[in-house]
Amino acid sequence: MTARVHDAQPTAVVVGGGLAGITAALRLAEAGRRVTLVEGRPRLGGLAFSFRRGELTVDNGQHVYLRCCTAYRGLVDRLGAGHLVDLQPRLDVPVLGLGADGSRTLGRLRRAELPVPLHLAASLATYPHLGPADRLRVVRAALALRRLDLADPALDEVSFGDWLRRQGQTPATLAALWDLVGVATLNATADRTSLALAAMVFKTGLLSDPGASDIGTARVPLGEIHHDRARAELERAGVRVLLRARAAELKPADQHAVRLESGELLTADTVVLAGAQDAAADLLPPGAIEGQERLAELGTAPILNVHVVYDRKLLRRPFFAALGSPVQWVFDRTAHSGLAVPGAQYLALSQSAAEDEIDLPVAELRARYLPELERLLPAARGAEVLDFFVTRERTATFDPAPGTAALRPAARTRIPGVLLAGSWTATGWPATMESAVRSGHAAADAALAGAGRLPVDRGDGRWPR
Repeated sequence: MTARVHDAQPTAVVVGGGLAGITAALRLAEAGRRVTLVEGRPRLGGLAFSFRRGELTVDNGQHVYLRCCTAYRGLVDRLGAGHLVDLQPRLDVPVLGLGADGSRTLGRLRRAELPVPLHLAASLATYPHLGPADRLRVVRAALALRRLDLADPALDEVSFGDWLRRQGQTPATLAALWDLVGVATLNATADRTSLALAAMVFKTGLLSDPGASDIGTARVPLGEIHHDRARAELERAGVRVLLRARAAELKPADQHAVRLESGELLTADTVVLAGAQDAAADLLPPGAIEGQERLAELGTAPILNVHVVYDRKLLRRPFFAALGSPVQWVFDRTAHSGLAVPGAQYLALSQSAAEDEIDLPVAELRARYLPELERLLPAARGAEVLDFFVTRERTATFDPAPGTAALRPAARTRIPGVLLAGSWTATGWPATMESAVRSGHAAADAALAGAGRLPVDRGDGRWPR
């Protein structure tokens, strides 16, 4: 079966219905392309999705964004979902530390209405998880970070951990600040992270603008934004959305052809491969990009999410980060999930860089994390666990190790009309929702520029107006 357009309207096929594919498809449709979006799963949203578990609506993992994530915020607005997300008026991160003796100490990382870097000075001066000498060490490293040139390719050859130690950082500063933030945003510890990516995160998020690091979260299940709203807007823009439709082959020609596993053949002037890095590598013809044989070296990193429903309320804030415990970040997901048990609370633990735990049996994870939650939240000792389950994303992100930049391809390939998108492409950002959306913009911009229609370049990844 062949689907072919016979009129003069330019056509496009976008393979992949994650945030990159949604962005590229909307942009191309708005520019006058007749677009078909192909997604192998029964839903849109990529790795930021929801599913049902009994009466609960569960996000596969806790996804957050920052005020500096202008591209993702632009997509949310484009989907008409701005009222479905919350953004802190000011950065405020409770950090609960556990001592070796079981003592608990609560600190906060928050900003003031002062210029960078003074906006964090008061918070750091009273941060109880670091002593005075270590606080000064953090300040010196932050000032050194501000002086780094993100365009310097040499930064990608160095690990963030090695660089931090050269700046006088100690195990205490790594644990209480650099890895506290870095593991959650980069999905790797400082020792396993490229200095280029870490510098980008900390310079952009903490050292560029006072409000850049304010944290945003969804008020509703992710599926309401990334599937329901996205599908409605795609179809309103004229995009044909094919779910449970997996691309099996790309045949480049004057009009490219994408063959689906069902046998249907989609022909188009433009093809955007917006899936995961391995899926794109499988579809790319040989020699389509420089260094194509090295794409597999990019690697992946896992994220584990632990979900616990208690019979009572234990946490009275939206989230907190933990120190001195295997637990990393804990979020209250009660309202988002539709939990109907009176007085009960649903907590989700987000565990990044989880290579050592991603394949552990549920029983072992239960035995590990329930006692830790009792140490962090003593009221849990008398609470009944109504449900315990885990979600695993074994290939949640690309591996942000040193040398990563040389492996991330640009949107353009050597084949005219064939583009790449995905958080793993060369956006300069780590594998985040922001990177995915930026890549979708880059692919659409490249396709439109190649067709002689130059888009408006805002320079910040936001939706053109």
